[in-house]
Amino acid sequence: MGAAYFYHLTRKPLQETLPVLLDKARGAGWRIAVRGRDPERLAWLDDTLWLAGDASFLPHGIAGGPHDALQPILLTTASEAANGADCVMSVDGAEVQPDEVDALERVCILFDGTDPEAVQHARGQWKTLTAAGCLAQYWSEESGRWEKKAESGG
Repeated sequence: MGAAYFYHLTRKPLQETLPVLLDKARGAGWRIAVRGRDPERLAWLDDTLWLAGDASFLPHGIAGGPHDALQPILLTTASEAANGADCVMSVDGAEVQPDEVDALERVCILFDGTDPEAVQHARGQWKTLTAAGCLAQYWSEESGRWEKKAESGG
């Protein structure tokens, strides 16, 4: 049984936080699906990840290619990742279902704390997932470092 980790981005933007979380997930040996809602935004993330530098190389691809199943990190808008993901990282309000949280090692929901609509959407996701009995944690970087601020035992 997995858990949903909510990351409230207030100090560092997605393009700085996502590579750190991807590196940690890769370190755990997980295959990851980065789920977004907008193909153009995922193309931007793809470019951003490739340009991050050699020190933080993250092998990845955008869904729809001939080698999707082989990608350790797959950027996708689909609810089912072709790479057999152990972890889903939801960005830009991409939906996550309770059965996914239970089936995966981890679900990470990253949301922009400076966008009231994104915050409201994340609150709705928290309520939906915890009401369904999913384990969940809320992490904030407000103090300058990541701190767990809330936890739901499922």
